[in-house]
Amino acid sequence: MSDTGTSPQSTDLPDEAGRTPGFLWDDLCVQAGRIAAEEPCLRSLLKEVILDQPCLGSALGVRLARKLARQDMPCDELIPLLGGLLRDHPELVDSAVADLEAIRERDPACTSALEPLLYYKGFLAITTYRVSHHLWNNGRRSMALYFQSLASEVFGVDIHPASRIGSGILLDHATSFVVGETAIIEDNVSILHEVTLGGTGNEVGARHPIVRSGVLIGAGAKILGRVEIGQGAKIGAGSVVLEDVPAHTTVAGVPAEVVGASKGENPALVMDQSLEVDDSLESSGL
Repeated sequence: MSDTGTSPQSTDLPDEAGRTPGFLWDDLCVQAGRIAAEEPCLRSLLKEVILDQPCLGSALGVRLARKLARQDMPCDELIPLLGGLLRDHPELVDSAVADLEAIRERDPACTSALEPLLYYKGFLAITTYRVSHHLWNNGRRSMALYFQSLASEVFGVDIHPASRIGSGILLDHATSFVVGETAIIEDNVSILHEVTLGGTGNEVGARHPIVRSGVLIGAGAKILGRVEIGQGAKIGAGSVVLEDVPAHTTVAGVPAEVVGASKGENPALVMDQSLEVDDSLESSGL
């Protein structure tokens, strides 16, 4: 995992689609052209965001600028700032491609990568985080915090720019998703709305959760303190997690307790939010 916000531990989960930014960009342009012909009222949006842009980095910059522009920083200032950062740092675009593919693969309501790019606030919020994290790591902390506040205001998603988040992330619905300063989320994680990765008080240092690859976190779950959610674990909706969760287990409740073994290696990819457990639970001693 790279300096774009990921943990130092690599993941064994490849990008299933294996797409490059250029390949995906060609698809986006074709889809945008078709929709512009079918929906004249969307033609201006599609032209500015997709059809008039040379690459995905520029398109991401324009889309974010249109969403985040305010009187204190209008669109004509944000477009060159965001577009320049995204074009000059291809690792940010690579992460965005992985996120778009994760949404397309895991969300049955999503029929193309163009939909999250234009409409899904979870994708737009995490892309804003990626920009703010880059700024934070390069000494521009005031600007990083400015983008954090904009994402919280516009998308209802509050991710501290110092937190470390991998790629291939699905924020499904995303409303009220909160991530603390020292949290780590590895690659290929799926998270529903109203999830908090928070602390337990006013302690300092490493005080927020670590979420390993392949984890699925259900809606409304609260994970508090420097706990570790093991690879391929599943957190039931509405749970409050205060202790480490072993890899490939399912926890639920307040406080959360182990209720079974996660079905499959990577619940994040399967997106099965049920709490059914397999027969290996008793034999494993969980």
